[in-house]
Amino acid sequence: MQPAVPVVETISAIRSWSRAARARGVSVGLVPTMGALHEGHLSLIRRAAAECAEVIVSVFVNPMQFNDARDLAAYPRSLDADVPTAASAGATAIFAPSEGEMYSFGAPLTRVEVSRLTDGLCGAARPGHFAGMATVVTKLLAACEPDRAYFGEKDYQQLVVVTRMVDDLNLAVRIVPCPTVREPDGLAMSSRNARLSPAEREQAPLISRALRSAEAAFRAGERDAAELVRLAREVLAGATLGAMDYVELVDARDLTPVTRVGRDALLAVAVRFPSARLIDNVVLRV
Repeated sequence: MQPAVPVVETISAIRSWSRAARARGVSVGLVPTMGALHEGHLSLIRRAAAECAEVIVSVFVNPMQFNDARDLAAYPRSLDADVPTAASAGATAIFAPSEGEMYSFGAPLTRVEVSRLTDGLCGAARPGHFAGMATVVTKLLAACEPDRAYFGEKDYQQLVVVTRMVDDLNLAVRIVPCPTVREPDGLAMSSRNARLSPAEREQAPLISRALRSAEAAFRAGERDAAELVRLAREVLAGATLGAMDYVELVDARDLTPVTRVGRDALLAVAVRFPSARLIDNVVLRV
């Protein structure tokens, strides 16, 4: 039987737990999540457990990063199931604070904003999202004091923003990127997938197929950004239940638009189905 892991609800308690671990001379990893854990999350937890003696999994649905109250209300919450699931992958503590614990004075007067990297892609479609995300990640890092924190490449823009934020603020943590985990049909794993209707779920794999189509052309020598985007859009046109938020090719390091691939580039896609907005990407490595 998997041993029970402590579920810690206060910042002071998780900070004490982390400091006690490091006082023993062992490393601490953090996997920030909003719960509803799936195999993508578990891959992050396993990676953390392979590299760190202690692994904190945070479970907090952060209201600051939602710009749609209906999306926040619909976001799945399943802490009772998440705790044993995280433990089975190697978590040794769960940090599950309440909204009041994380934002004890209500909406914070202090916000963490990373400029320029958040102007395009999801930043354009979801105003305020990245400021909310960067603020809560900063708070989680301050509370848990990990040596390493693990983020998935599916949320590539988030990964770039967090990495730059940590560097700019000289935070004593290493950000570890981890590969996207996919369903057998190619759909990138996401907690939002569970909200798709059967018809939407049938069309959703066209997102990854669109990326693979453009990637295949890139591997065959195509470097023109407009053509690579066109190829992806051509496949995505089959997702008739969804609306394309964006299909863009940007520099993989600074997320600026490119017209021709001369160094590593990110092809990123967002599709809004009636039930959920899905994102995915592929890095075209030169």
